[in-house]
Amino acid sequence: MSRIGRARMIDMQIRKAVITAAGKNQRNLPMQTLFDHEGVERSVLSLVVREAVRAGITDVCIVVWPGDEEPYARLLADDGARLTFVAQREARGYAHAVFSSRSFVKDEPFLHFVGDHIYVGREASGSAKSLVEAAAEEGCAISAVQLTRESLLPFYGTVGGQPVPGKPGLYRVETVREKPTPTEAEQHLIVPGLRSGQYLCFYGMHVLTPAIFEILSGLLGAAAGRVSLSAALSVLAEREQYLAMIQAGQRFDVGVKYGLFTAQLALALSGQDRENVLAQLVNVLAAREMQSAKGDGA
Repeated sequence: MSRIGRARMIDMQIRKAVITAAGKNQRNLPMQTLFDHEGVERSVLSLVVREAVRAGITDVCIVVWPGDEEPYARLLADDGARLTFVAQREARGYAHAVFSSRSFVKDEPFLHFVGDHIYVGREASGSAKSLVEAAAEEGCAISAVQLTRESLLPFYGTVGGQPVPGKPGLYRVETVREKPTPTEAEQHLIVPGLRSGQYLCFYGMHVLTPAIFEILSGLLGAAAGRVSLSAALSVLAEREQYLAMIQAGQRFDVGVKYGLFTAQLALALSGQDRENVLAQLVNVLAAREMQSAKGDGA
């Protein structure tokens, strides 16, 4: 494809979002509750949907395992979005879950993230809003990324590419690898301008064009098992302009050890109860120090 063809602008009016929540180890996590910035108790899934709504999304598709529609719907009754539930009827992984939303997305671009991650950004409007605005301005697919040190590469999809001239924090994606080794990253994912040992790893939030479904269809049809979304995104980068945008916020996977706790702590420290939470943390740490001192003295 010509350089001109790859840079073709797409009409990026983004009204839809797809949230995946059908994974075997993921299904109960969205129902866990946290206190948001305002001290209101909400489910993880509610916080994710509200992130989309703040970005201007009106229609949200939740990809669920069959039978989970009703309990999820109860969680989201007051979150301000029109909801559609799509069942993932085969346990073929994350990329297949995204593909399952094809009938909902149709021929529109869409915002996508997973249902067991909490995003805590510096802006009250949320990380998704800045990503959606950037995609609309650039007229192409765009993924949020973070500067990530080499030792964390085994946990993330990673992109390689070139800085977009005159637009700090934006990169034209040339290749995508899923959880690369340091050697693989050094060979294929070096990005000019980054410090040695730093890479651009996915933040877990994307604005995608409907072209991703044709790509996923081909990859899933050719494979007997699971297909990574990173593999599809690498093909997308070959077919059309696809950018990465650095995000300064934080992402918390509530499914890992202490993930729910650290997500709650981050929300509390960025909200109206910050001073109270800090005071309680100081009291807990002081008590631990006192106990430790008594133990040393014995």
